[in-house]
Amino acid sequence: EKLIVLEDIDPVIFYGVNNANIQLIKALYPKLRIVARGNVIKVLGDEEEMCAFEENITKLEKYCAEYNSLKEEVIIDIIKGNAPQAEQNGNVIVFSVTGKPIIPRSENQLKLVEGFAKNDMVFAIGPAGSGKTYTAIALAVRALKNKEIKKIILSRPAVEAGEKLGFLPGDMKPATKLKEYMELNIIQIAPLAFMRGRTLNDAVVILDEAQNTTAQQIKMFLTRMGMNTKMIVTGDMTQIDLPASQTSGLVQALRILKGVKGISFVELNKKDIVRHKLVERIVDAYERFDKEAKAEREKRKNEQLVINGE
Repeated sequence: EKLIVLEDIDPVIFYGVNNANIQLIKALYPKLRIVARGNVIKVLGDEEEMCAFEENITKLEKYCAEYNSLKEEVIIDIIKGNAPQAEQNGNVIVFSVTGKPIIPRSENQLKLVEGFAKNDMVFAIGPAGSGKTYTAIALAVRALKNKEIKKIILSRPAVEAGEKLGFLPGDMKPATKLKEYMELNIIQIAPLAFMRGRTLNDAVVILDEAQNTTAQQIKMFLTRMGMNTKMIVTGDMTQIDLPASQTSGLVQALRILKGVKGISFVELNKKDIVRHKLVERIVDAYERFDKEAKAEREKRKNEQLVINGE
């Protein structure tokens, strides 16, 4: 008798819809008695046959952990000793829970991926829909899956309770797994103020909406970096909600840190927007509105100066 524990995968994915995968595995090993409960597979039978079974289950588990999917043809290939048909990889960052490859979908998203690989701190600046936060999350999830880090920390300057945050892409946050990771503090979602006094080790730390930080806040955040930690700072310069009298910490940080070794700066733009085509048009419309409003303010200011005789 052998007990095999599935440690790094979701048993639901491994066993398949209506347990189709485990039924197929049983059919391919007719001489063994196989019982699967939760994340434990119990197998009884001939010792040599059980060793071969355990070896193949390990291969299947490794495949499932990497691709977040397990298809019947892959099971047959591995158990029959054939190499499974190569999955699409290339620039794949990580595979979602449905097995969908998450890839950089624009040149600047690829620059973000490359910047993360080469540096411990990355600033990704761009408009809504340009994929900066989505790509950052995918990179953090990959690092966690590869056991390069122990936790992911997500923060914003001012946020509501964690469950109301829109950080995680829908197909990357199965409710049960996310809840488990949050309970174990593997994924932490916290307002920026909670970072004060902490040193962040063995983590990927993402600061979203950084354009709304003050100079003191972003300096505090950036200096929390500990050992084996990477930071990704994302922001949209067109969405600064601070009072007009207050300088955006992100704007200041970009100016101060330019040229500092170990920091990568990636600028995304309208060409990187991968949402509905209307999003790009909306961004364009708001940019035109902002320019016209700014011009109107300048005009009124100049008129007032004339009136005041200045």
